[in-house]
Amino acid sequence: MMLSVSPMAPAKSSLEEMLESLRRQDEVDKPKDLPPALPVRPTSKARLPSARRSLPTNFKIDANGVDGAVLSEVKGKEEVKRNEKELGVKIVSFGSKKMRKDVNVDSPYNLDAVEEKKGEYLEGKIEVKGGKGNANIGYFINKKLHVWCRLSNGMWGSGTIQSTSGEESIVSLSNGNVIKVSTSQLLPANPGILEAVNDLIQLSYLNEPSVLHNLKRRYSHDMIYSKAGPVLIAVNPFKDVQIYGKDFVTSYREKATDSPHVFAIADNAYNEMMNDGLNQSIIISGETGAGKTETAKFAMQYLASLGGGYGGKECKILQTHCILEAFGNAKTSRNDSSSRFGKLIDIHFTALGKISGANIQTFLLEKSRVVQLAAGERSYHIFYQLCAGAPPALRERLNLKMANEYNYLVQSDCLVINGVDDGQKFQKLKEAFDIVQICKEEQEQVFAMLAAVLWLGNISFQVIDKENHVEALADEALTSVATLIGCAPHELMQAISTHRIQVGKDSIAKKLTLQQAIDTRDALAKFIYASLFDWLVEQINNSLEAGKKHIGRSISIIDIYGFESLKKNSFEQFCINYANERLQQHFNRHLFKLEQEEYDLEGIDWTKVVFEDNQECLDLFEKKPLGILSLLEEESNAPNSTDFTLANKLKQHLNSNSYFKGDRGRAFGVLHFAGEVLYDTNGFLDKNRDPLSSEVVQLLSSCDSQLPQLFVKKMFNQPLQSVTSLDTPMQSVALQFKGQLFKLMHQLESTRSHFICCIKPNSKQLPGTYEEDLVLQQLRCYGIFEVIRISRSGYPTRMTHQAFTERYGFLLSEPIESQDPLSISVALLKQFNVLPQMYQIGYTKLFLRTGQISALEDRRKQVLRGVIEVQKYFRGHRARRLFHELNKGAKSIQSFVCGENIRRKYAAESNRCSAFASQLLDEQLTAVIYLQSVIRGWLARRHFNNMHNLKQSNRGSVKSRRKMGRKIFEAKDMLHEQQIQVLPSVMAELQRRVLKAETNLGQKEHENATLREQLQKSEARWLDYEAKMKSMEEMWQKQMVSLQTSLTAARKSLAADNGAGQLGRADVLSPRCYDSEDNVSMGSRTTGGNTPVLFSGAMPDVVGGRENGSLNALGNLLKEFEQRKQNFDADAKSLMDLRVPQQASNMNPDDELRTLRLRFETWKKDYKLRLKEAKARLHKRGHPESDKARRKWWGKLGSRA
Repeated sequence: MMLSVSPMAPAKSSLEEMLESLRRQDEVDKPKDLPPALPVRPTSKARLPSARRSLPTNFKIDANGVDGAVLSEVKGKEEVKRNEKELGVKIVSFGSKKMRKDVNVDSPYNLDAVEEKKGEYLEGKIEVKGGKGNANIGYFINKKLHVWCRLSNGMWGSGTIQSTSGEESIVSLSNGNVIKVSTSQLLPANPGILEAVNDLIQLSYLNEPSVLHNLKRRYSHDMIYSKAGPVLIAVNPFKDVQIYGKDFVTSYREKATDSPHVFAIADNAYNEMMNDGLNQSIIISGETGAGKTETAKFAMQYLASLGGGYGGKECKILQTHCILEAFGNAKTSRNDSSSRFGKLIDIHFTALGKISGANIQTFLLEKSRVVQLAAGERSYHIFYQLCAGAPPALRERLNLKMANEYNYLVQSDCLVINGVDDGQKFQKLKEAFDIVQICKEEQEQVFAMLAAVLWLGNISFQVIDKENHVEALADEALTSVATLIGCAPHELMQAISTHRIQVGKDSIAKKLTLQQAIDTRDALAKFIYASLFDWLVEQINNSLEAGKKHIGRSISIIDIYGFESLKKNSFEQFCINYANERLQQHFNRHLFKLEQEEYDLEGIDWTKVVFEDNQECLDLFEKKPLGILSLLEEESNAPNSTDFTLANKLKQHLNSNSYFKGDRGRAFGVLHFAGEVLYDTNGFLDKNRDPLSSEVVQLLSSCDSQLPQLFVKKMFNQPLQSVTSLDTPMQSVALQFKGQLFKLMHQLESTRSHFICCIKPNSKQLPGTYEEDLVLQQLRCYGIFEVIRISRSGYPTRMTHQAFTERYGFLLSEPIESQDPLSISVALLKQFNVLPQMYQIGYTKLFLRTGQISALEDRRKQVLRGVIEVQKYFRGHRARRLFHELNKGAKSIQSFVCGENIRRKYAAESNRCSAFASQLLDEQLTAVIYLQSVIRGWLARRHFNNMHNLKQSNRGSVKSRRKMGRKIFEAKDMLHEQQIQVLPSVMAELQRRVLKAETNLGQKEHENATLREQLQKSEARWLDYEAKMKSMEEMWQKQMVSLQTSLTAARKSLAADNGAGQLGRADVLSPRCYDSEDNVSMGSRTTGGNTPVLFSGAMPDVVGGRENGSLNALGNLLKEFEQRKQNFDADAKSLMDLRVPQQASNMNPDDELRTLRLRFETWKKDYKLRLKEAKARLHKRGHPESDKARRKWWGKLGSRA
């Protein structure tokens, strides 16, 4: 009942009133040793839902079917006990509540229970008493429901009941066989709709065969992951399954799938770390060969994809697996790559969820494997990888041999693993070294230490006296070890062959026996390898150091060796199984103990789950002073103790313990959570002491190599100068390991744990093989059935009232009167119609069953999305409005500032211009006047010089023209005579060629009559040719007419000039008469026609130059003109007369015409050029420079005088 709030007093919540009432009752009414009464809470008592109620174990069905009805009337523990007595069995329920009276539980196979309430499950056996209960068995027969029955081979088989007779039933199996079994051995099977479900808590019946069958069906379809409540079950497929690619990473990151997967566990841990700020841990358990290491790899792969981004730390973290696997894994009889050490990888994250670094812790490396191997097993992978993959240069430096040449490796007769390339693995190891920043020099030192360990196994001894004392042989092995660790061979020989005994102040060297020398040699090899392993882990941690970016958030992944039970179990198996016991206790504590303790503390109506607690087994190990570890430590410190005395002491003190089993000789047994293991104490004390002689310590501390010195320094945790004495007592291996485990447990207690249980499906490591007995044994050992039951009937979701109100309080549709967190929580549950049996209300927390919080979360996300959407638009509008206002203001300010700047600049420029305007004007006027005076002076001087030169040239030209006239007249007469002599010879040549052409034409006509057709075809072509010739004739005629016209005009002009300006001189042809290009053009040539020629009267004018050079040039041009004229006339006439081509002719008439035309054009251009040159020379010599600007080209010669 809720308390009302008084308006006059300070408001108190019902929770505060409740706590105050409890305190008063504790002080007055109740004794202090009794728990407080339950507070007054809303009537929301939690009950198991009717669809998932549990039935008692060994539930019986008699002939009358009355016992089921009796159980429905049970009201308390007394009635339950009474029914147990009547039934003759003990009823054990897992998380089940007392049955409601209105629930009919006459039979688990009742029609209503099966058809309408599929959540029912049966955990026990079915027994039938009498012969009148066949009505209930008949329901199985009529509905053909499947049941499980135990077969003769111990396996479970599925079938249907055909009939019953007394306490026996006839079952038809799924393979068609019919068998008779006891009805008490029948277990109900789940319906087909629940075949291969993801989560085992979804099964209607939680019996062993149903769980086994569900895992088997999933395993056969490569669905290797299943859920058992909060625990992920991973069945090793022993093959590559393609479910780890980038697409799967993206799918789980984006919550696109909810199938069970190691990625889902890693994603859940990451989200809880980011949302709640709590450190997380992923604990991977399972026996050897179950796939723990691979599962840890995939978890780290997913976390690296989520948190990658700072300096490539995620790549370094992933590469650490390659290094640790090479140095810490080995082939055993049960696993090709078994982890022989335990590790915890702590991955650190920044506030943004990015990986900032990591730290690796290791536990109990199996050092004895370095020197001693069982048949069919191998030592650590790195030895074989080094021998197979080392390059030749490294082999030479280390004096490295093949693996079959080292005694430590060949003793097991197993050097290779099928399908594994050790050489390729070595190359990947070197790449990993580079990625984690281990330099080349340090890598070579590591390989040198490994080679030294291998060569130590090859060191042999020889007996030197009758007392079996030995000394080491100075052979290749001893020399190689001394070289690799950096010491002298005789120092190494002395260290492993002698032992110094302190006598007073003196020390005496005593030779060792053969077994003592071998033990000393092996102890040195184990120490070097174990120290090298620890040093490598330290270097990796230095490379992965988080630095300042680490804020305390981390996810730890625990991959520790699995439970082992071999034919011969020694000290290593003892420690390994002890560690597994401690981890199993952590598993039980978090999934069973703390869960139920919290229910009790919160006052939840709850019946405790019965589970197998291994606390007594842990007490057997850890209890003082009579625990196994305490007795082992005591015996290790005793002077004359042996392995046999240790076994006797354990039997003497622990025989009364039910978990301890004494055996004959040196053996003893321990009943672990996973089964009984028999241990042989042979070597227990030596392995626990892990002795290292002082001679070996002194040898290592004096080595030249750096690593052996560091190993000794770390061993004693003190400077090198003081490590030569062994006065400080060394802690035993068992106590060190116990301390590491306690530290690990303390670290895990501060985290939120996530569990992955790895299952080994078969002992032969074959894919697709599923051994039910082996799987069932593992499920029982790890308490998976109890986890399923407590998860199914418990309340996995729990939140404080305050946290629940803060997270979901805003979803209330209507305000309530009381605002305390408890009232708001109850109002929210009612608003969302959460059934009363789906939650319980504790003192401080609200407990919800699986799946109930999802509706609230979905609604919360929907509302928050809407709020964010509204906020987005509102903030956008506000930002835009603010931007416009700021933009407008900025523009106003800018315009004012720009205007003010321009005004100031204009005023300054105006003042400057007005100040210098007058000065600038005066300077400009002065400059203009000065320029004018200079130009005018220059013009006057140039005019004067021109006038003076003109007068001088006029006086000289008069005299030169007189002499030139005489020479021209003489040249004209000579040229005319030559022309007259040349013309008759040219005409005769042309006539001769014409006669020859006519003769050839007549001959061709009479040669062959067959050519007439060809001539007819050529007629048309000649017609076209004649048209072309006529057009060319017309063009040439026009050019010649133009030339004659120009010559006539020039002669007339010269005649007029001579008559007016000169006496007794012949007409002189001005050189400028050749300015026109038409004046030098040839006339048209027609058949029988003559080309017009220059009149002889023009020659005196031409030869009237002033110098002999000009006269000769004009004469030569005239001669060439007349000669070319005659040649062209002759060629043209011959072509026109030659109508029909002759066969002997090689040239086509068209080609001849084209050639003639080309010759004419070429000559024409050349002639024009030379004529212009002659004209220019005459013009230059005939006119002074002073007259050129004033005279026209037709100027009179008389005016020059």
